[in-house]
Amino acid sequence: YFENLHLMLFYPYFFCSRTERLAKDIMQDIGDNDIVVLCVLKGGYKFCADLVEHIKNLSRNSERFISMKVDFVRLKSYHNDQSMQDMQIMGGDDLSKLTGKVSFLCFLLILFFMFCKDIVGTGRTMKVLLNNIEKYKPKMIKVASLLVKRTSRPDGYRPDYYGFEIPDLFVVGYALDYNEHFRDLNHICVINDHGKAKYRV
Repeated sequence: YFENLHLMLFYPYFFCSRTERLAKDIMQDIGDNDIVVLCVLKGGYKFCADLVEHIKNLSRNSERFISMKVDFVRLKSYHNDQSMQDMQIMGGDDLSKLTGKVSFLCFLLILFFMFCKDIVGTGRTMKVLLNNIEKYKPKMIKVASLLVKRTSRPDGYRPDYYGFEIPDLFVVGYALDYNEHFRDLNHICVINDHGKAKYRV
């Protein structure tokens, strides 16, 4: 993949330590509530697994035990590096179990508003997903994301918990992909134009 990457943004150490910090913040905020973790596939699975593991470790070593259930949904809103008008939500075995619970959405990446005319800002993506979840009347909804893109839009969506802000670049690695390539990278990197052309569909 080396010739297909522009630069490396984060080594594993940085996002592992930051994920542990996010887990501590979440533990402080949720009190004695049990939680349902809704992992957004496919790009969120590594971040979700690491975050859940940190919360479990903190729970085991504290005076209060936090019960967690994990479910999965998949969002499909990209073709190559362009956001599509129509977003598909797939999965979630039985979202009715969110009723009355504290729900955490785990994203690896939340893409904010980008201004190229063919790209739709995924503040829309988040609103569609959250509207679907709110139908089940969870007690509380919190969104955790490792990365957020900087936006100048005042109405850009901001997650409740996030690790790092990054520039408006298309990133891969740590389960983030470009047409199913690069998920296996341990680092978070920026794909270059050669990589986009090579793996375009």
